[in-house]
Amino acid sequence: MTSQLPAPAESLATGQRSLGDPSVRYPLWPPLTEGCPVTSTDSVAYPVEVDYAYDKLPADFFATAASRPRGHERWAPLLPPLHAPGLAEGGTPLLPLEDGVWLKDESRNPTWSHKDRLNRVAVSAAAGAGAAGVVVASSGNHGASAAAFAARAGLRCAVVTSADVPPAVDAFLRAYGAAVLPVPIEQRWSLLRRIVERTGYHPVSNLTPAAHTGHGFGPEGYKTLAYEIFAELGTVPRAVFVPTGYGEMLFGAWKGFAELVRLGYAERVPRLYPCEPAAGGPLAATVRAGALTHVPVGPTAAYAIACPVGGHRGVVALRESGGGALLVTDEEMAVARAELARNGVWAELSAAAGLAGLRQQVARGGREGDGPVVCVSTSSGFKDRDLLAPGPSAVVDPKDWAGVERRLRG
Repeated sequence: MTSQLPAPAESLATGQRSLGDPSVRYPLWPPLTEGCPVTSTDSVAYPVEVDYAYDKLPADFFATAASRPRGHERWAPLLPPLHAPGLAEGGTPLLPLEDGVWLKDESRNPTWSHKDRLNRVAVSAAAGAGAAGVVVASSGNHGASAAAFAARAGLRCAVVTSADVPPAVDAFLRAYGAAVLPVPIEQRWSLLRRIVERTGYHPVSNLTPAAHTGHGFGPEGYKTLAYEIFAELGTVPRAVFVPTGYGEMLFGAWKGFAELVRLGYAERVPRLYPCEPAAGGPLAATVRAGALTHVPVGPTAAYAIACPVGGHRGVVALRESGGGALLVTDEEMAVARAELARNGVWAELSAAAGLAGLRQQVARGGREGDGPVVCVSTSSGFKDRDLLAPGPSAVVDPKDWAGVERRLRG
């Protein structure tokens, strides 16, 4: 199958290195999908990141970005090799909400979520490694996105999911021809690993439940968020508020801004604020404890970011950006989601966590200086589990003007 794929756009990627000890390095291939085997311990699993020959980047690389095709091809030198064809991922709008506050609307991606940025890269890794297919454990955005990019690349896709997968996500998976495998949530990891071992499918989601390491290449795709925000604003924002589960997008955004500083385009990285559900919040707990912490997850409708444990990527992004971990309630996210709807954006509850975090911080008097603020909204409201709960609206009798007026006022 991979013989039919296009040749990848030029990448300056040179290898992989441990986030636990950057001096521990590995070749670029094969992509490491279980973190660093040298630096990881029983208590801490360290992910790897991709390194690049930054000195070979053309001096006008960012200045000429708009002249290149939309999609990850635009940023190919600073991404791992793109062996799989894309879907014009990224390039999402930056919308003004009010003076100095902007919304990065990731629901405009091909499968309506930020996960398309990761999966273009992770599925490319599977194609480059010669895998016959990909496998992912997900009940939401990640599975839908992986299925789409696998279909585009001519690869099989297996999605280990839960019984309460949202209707829109289930429809996505089946439309793309994915093998959908609902199992009890506590058994997802063992089945995922068995599929990898017995079929050779490439895992594009996390394989280490004790602590999240995730795919070695995938989070690099999130760097493009930072590139786009910088290009459109013409500056680095003061702060970026990010809905956060495992922290992969948080890390990718930080690394993208850090690369802009390294290359001399910017003078600083913005403060990053991971916004987690108050029902869990493993990154906030890890910051408080000073060590990787597992947390119980209480009831929350923000299922997409409700995680019992995070990983070292989030710790790095938080530490290096000087930001702070915020815990937001379902009520705060619901208020933020309603605010987004009034601005014409229908967001998943989890996706509104970034704006909820900003509003919470403002209410507490938090502000660190001048400059724009960006809130990331990760996904469309179609992805919520309670989408069909209210049922259809009652039929209106057009001859009953009093009833029509009541609806109009409502």
